[in-house]
Amino acid sequence: MERHFRIPVSEEKVRSLRVGDVVYLSGVLVTGRDQVHRRALQYLREGKTLPMDLRDGALYHCGPIMIEKGGEWRVYGFGPTTSARMEPVEAEFIERTGVRFIIGKGGMFERTTEAMGRLGAAYLAHPGGVSVLATRSVKRVKDVHWLDLGIPEAMWVLEVEDFGPTIVAIDSHGSNLYIDVMRKAEERKNSILRSLSI
Repeated sequence: MERHFRIPVSEEKVRSLRVGDVVYLSGVLVTGRDQVHRRALQYLREGKTLPMDLRDGALYHCGPIMIEKGGEWRVYGFGPTTSARMEPVEAEFIERTGVRFIIGKGGMFERTTEAMGRLGAAYLAHPGGVSVLATRSVKRVKDVHWLDLGIPEAMWVLEVEDFGPTIVAIDSHGSNLYIDVMRKAEERKNSILRSLSI
C-alpha cells in the first residue's frame, strides 16, 4: 500500500503501517548520524533540551553534501547512510526523543524493533544509490545545528516534499523485513545442506 504523510505524524498513523508499505514524507526532515545520536543522548541524559524537537518527527540517517552559497545552504547529495551503526543507541534515542520515523539503509535489528513496537515508531528504508532522487525532494534548508561536528555529522533541518519512495522495513507490530529475510535464508541454507547430507 502507498501512503503519504506530512510530518509531524501521529502514533496512530505510524501504527497503521505494515512491513512492505511504500511511504512518502513531506514536511520537516532532520538528519542525524553517529555524532548526532551521541550528542543528543548526552544532552537528554543530562536534562538538557535539544535544539530541534523530534517528537512525532522523522530522523534520516544521512550525511548530506552541502555547499553554502550567498549565505544559504544548498543540498548536493542526500543519500542514506548505513543504519546498523546506530543500532546500539537507537532504542534509547527513540524513547527519549519521541521520534516516529527512522530512515536509512541496510536495516536495524532486535533492540530497535522492540523499541519501535513498544513506542509506536517505524523504520523506513530508502534505496541506496539514488541520492539524486532524495535531493530533488528537498525544498529548502531550514536550519543547521551542531555544525562543529562537521557537515556530514551535523543536525540538518530540511523541508521536503514527497521524500521517497521509502519502504516500511520495520513496523510497530514486531515485523522486521531484514531479520525475516536473514532467517529465511538461514532456513534455506540448512535445508540445502541437509539435502546434500552435509
